Amino acid sequence: MLGDDKNENGIDLASIDPRQCALLVIDALGDPQGGPLEGLLLEPTLNCGRLAAAARAAGIPVVLANDAHIKGLDRELLLWGEHGLAGTPEAQASPQVGQQPSDHVVEKRRYSAFFQTGLRLLLDELGARTLICCGFDTNICVRHTVADAYFNNLDTIVVTDATATFLVGDQASGLDYMKVCYGSALVGTDEAIAVMEGQLR
Repeated sequence: MLGDDKNENGIDLASIDPRQCALLVIDALGDPQGGPLEGLLLEPTLNCGRLAAAARAAGIPVVLANDAHIKGLDRELLLWGEHGLAGTPEAQASPQVGQQPSDHVVEKRRYSAFFQTGLRLLLDELGARTLICCGFDTNICVRHTVADAYFNNLDTIVVTDATATFLVGDQASGLDYMKVCYGSALVGTDEAIAVMEGQLR
């Protein structure tokens, strides 16, 4: 019966070719330092920065998927209030990420970084087959982006200590959902860097 033997194997990290990877930093926006969620978001944001630095050093593309909402128009604002408005500091990459001119920025107006954006075309042109995903919120924008990656036949790695949830659900359940439903590999920052550096091959 369906569900009796659910597949929790995910992808084989040793088989991943770093030349076919891209790092996708999802909504790591604004500066968590000094903010009300500093205790929850600062460490994973710093880990996003570590991942981005390692990706650049390894020649792996860094893609920043940033909210760029239109005030008074986007549906998402009705649910969550004003946030990530296009052109504001809150819609820019966190300083801890250390954005570089070589990074690719994809502006999004919905949860998924794929929906009505040029992300899929960009990944095709970059030759990316595996996305290493980090950022926020685990149960909303990360999850919906990982879902669309799966629907587009891309493999995903979700970096557990470079993500966090603070709006709905809990971190452990959100990560497990992506592992079970989308075959995502769940790894820590150090292991993700090892993948990008080709140390696990």
